[in-house]
Amino acid sequence: MEVRIYRPAKSAMQSGRAKTQSWVLEYELKSQRAPENLMGWTSSKDALGQVKLNFSSMEKAVEFANCKGWTYTVLPAQERKVTPRNYVDNFKYIPPEEASA
Repeated sequence: MEVRIYRPAKSAMQSGRAKTQSWVLEYELKSQRAPENLMGWTSSKDALGQVKLNFSSMEKAVEFANCKGWTYTVLPAQERKVTPRNYVDNFKYIPPEEASA
């Protein structure tokens, strides 16, 4: 069985970084997703696509996958890049002759 281990990015609907410190182990889908004929929803014949296991560290997730005998892929964590900004820069005056250059 193939699994993927990764650290999730923050949701676009939140400003904080909650639930981004844990590592997630989820199964790779064996069947493709396709729209359902009746309702048009996206469905899959693979029920394991709904299972996600959370771990406090990458090592624990890898150890769990090794214990079960699964092949795994570890995706590198996306680190947050913070560019320092000053509130004063929003109101800084830039003369017109320098702005056009």
